[in-house]
Amino acid sequence: MSRSLRLEESSWHYGAKSKADLIAKLSIVEEEADETLYWLELVIESGLMTAEKLKSLMQEANEILAMSVASIKTLREKYKS
Repeated sequence: MSRSLRLEESSWHYGAKSKADLIAKLSIVEEEADETLYWLELVIESGLMTAEKLKSLMQEANEILAMSVASIKTLREKYKS
């Protein structure tokens, strides 16, 4: 399967109409994951929950953030060509 076909399929899955639209949608994911991490850190700092209890949730949010950033970077590089 070609890369462009995979991009078209992933665009369809995310409801994106174009590469630029997909980048915009992934940027929202990036912002939301980053904000989630902020609030989780605030919960820990306030003493409402321990870092140990939120460890897996924070790890998952970090993974989502990393995947969205990497996807945006890849799409932007491909969008230039």
